[in-house]
Amino acid sequence: MGLLTTEHGKAGYLADFIVYATAATALALLVAIVAPFERRTELLAFALLGLAVWTFVEYVLHRFVLHGMQPFRAWHAEHHRHPRALIGTPKLLSSALIAALVFLPVLVLSDLWRASALSFGLLTGYMVYAVVHHATHHWRAEKGWLRRIKRHHALHHSPVAAASRFGVSSALWDVVFRTNGTSLAHATS
Repeated sequence: MGLLTTEHGKAGYLADFIVYATAATALALLVAIVAPFERRTELLAFALLGLAVWTFVEYVLHRFVLHGMQPFRAWHAEHHRHPRALIGTPKLLSSALIAALVFLPVLVLSDLWRASALSFGLLTGYMVYAVVHHATHHWRAEKGWLRRIKRHHALHHSPVAAASRFGVSSALWDVVFRTNGTSLAHATS
């Protein structure tokens, strides 16, 4: 498996969780321990903003990039064909995008502390997404939130509803943009 492959072995798949958890922890420690104490409230707000922004980024990436743009569409189609396979975004690509589109612009436009806090929040959101997405395909859920999110995602994988339900860790943006499948249900009934 190369650096830009989407299907991983168990070690490569697990490495995603380890790499991003380590990066998020390093950023959190940097902000919590080294940043000026008087900026902690502001930096917490930036971290929470990064977490909230992730939910929107997740939706946009899934809907418009993974289901719309080549080569990402072809890569993602493999996931739809083999939903239990250990398929994920190549670490080299995703880490470069996070650095280039989040950390570096905020660093240039603001400072290290805001860039670190915002990136920490975004990476935390990405980690939540990664765990939830893994759980939807590999864990059992008898009841509760995980069962609802598994059903939501399973419907996304169905041939009838594949053009809906793009949120994985949250259905919020599917509701906002009316891609939660309710309009599809009304159209077919």
